Amino acid sequence: MKLLRYGEPDAEKPGILDSDGRIRDLSKHVADIAGETLYPDGLDVLRAIDIDSLPVVDGNPRIGPCVAGIGKFICIGLNYSDHAEETGATVPPEPIIFMKATSAITGPYDRVEIPRGSEKTDWEVELGVIIGKTAKYVSEDEAMNHVAGYCVVNDLSERAFQAERQGQWTKGKSADTFGPIGPWLVTADEISDPQALKMHLEVNGHRFQNGSTATMVYGVRYLVSYLSHFMSLRPGDIISTGTPPGVGLGQKPNVFLRAGDVITLGIEGLGEQRQECIQA
Repeated sequence: MKLLRYGEPDAEKPGILDSDGRIRDLSKHVADIAGETLYPDGLDVLRAIDIDSLPVVDGNPRIGPCVAGIGKFICIGLNYSDHAEETGATVPPEPIIFMKATSAITGPYDRVEIPRGSEKTDWEVELGVIIGKTAKYVSEDEAMNHVAGYCVVNDLSERAFQAERQGQWTKGKSADTFGPIGPWLVTADEISDPQALKMHLEVNGHRFQNGSTATMVYGVRYLVSYLSHFMSLRPGDIISTGTPPGVGLGQKPNVFLRAGDVITLGIEGLGEQRQECIQA
């Protein structure tokens, strides 16, 4: 299933994509794509619905973040060996974990704000893992039972704020609009191997990132298990799993985002995003 949320910010309704690519309204069946809807039993209820019986959503509504009520937005740093190499960093012996503020979350086609004082706003296409069942001290063998699905994430970053302003990476990762997610939550049963997905990102039509989840250092199964030993993972939490090479910081000379730039990105089977950059 491809689940989504449509409508104006803070007033989105739940929806599902049919086989013809049309949005069907789910609001008579679930309140939102969040919480108990993401449980295995909740997803089974949605699978039992005859999609063709649902009302078609007319027009071209705004597509919002594909999940609501996100408690934690957990990110993994330097998780692609080829990306670590391009930035001059070494592959970490354990996953690098940082948090992105949930206030950064926005829709996949919403505009991205370049923060005031920013000189080094960068892009990162990433595979997002959406938790559907509470995970606490789970093994790698059990880990995938706790995944509801996947989505595209653009882990936008202000590199100067991140690396030159002291402290943790969070301040460079959490500006408003720095977390577009979606367009859809694609349920886990539709993705046979999350470690074999092509991914790409372009700025103004120029392709900078052209990678694959196959080059992850720590895969989805390992990350869910690993994180669950440090914190409980709850339905709706998102793990953004790192980016392949081709970020602006890795260009020679560096290339960073400016107002007027247009970012397009996508992951095989998970859809595409498009954002226009504006000045905050």
